[in-house]
Amino acid sequence: MEALFTSEPDPGYPGWNRWELHDSGRFLDTLGSVHVQPDVDGKARVRMVPGRQHSNMLNNVHGGAMLGFIDIALFAGAETCGAKAAGNAVTLDCNVQFLAGAVLDEPLDAVVEVLRETGRLIFVRGLVEQASGTIAAFSATLRKAGKR
Repeated sequence: MEALFTSEPDPGYPGWNRWELHDSGRFLDTLGSVHVQPDVDGKARVRMVPGRQHSNMLNNVHGGAMLGFIDIALFAGAETCGAKAAGNAVTLDCNVQFLAGAVLDEPLDAVVEVLRETGRLIFVRGLVEQASGTIAAFSATLRKAGKR
């Protein structure tokens, strides 16, 4: 199956790969640039920088924008951790606990860990962080796409 995403070094963001969809104009574009890098202990770090377009009326990151970012981070993080075909998978379930508000114009990182991978499923968990601390916790199950 052809990969739908690429993860290649971004010269403008040293040490990070840009996670990019081959087909622009889709939901991923609403998040802006998404970057990934392997983290310690086999985890992956996925980053976006939220702007005004991601804000709520309190001038924090909107919960829907956070959920969208987490959903993208599941796939980008799992692939960066080495899960096979995670970029072509679908979300079966996702649980999120919001712990604090996220501020705008500051990097927002999802630290993603693959707990287990089977022939069809990928079990993932992680934390969303900013400089101020932990913003959210999440866990999800991804199902790899079947052959078309």
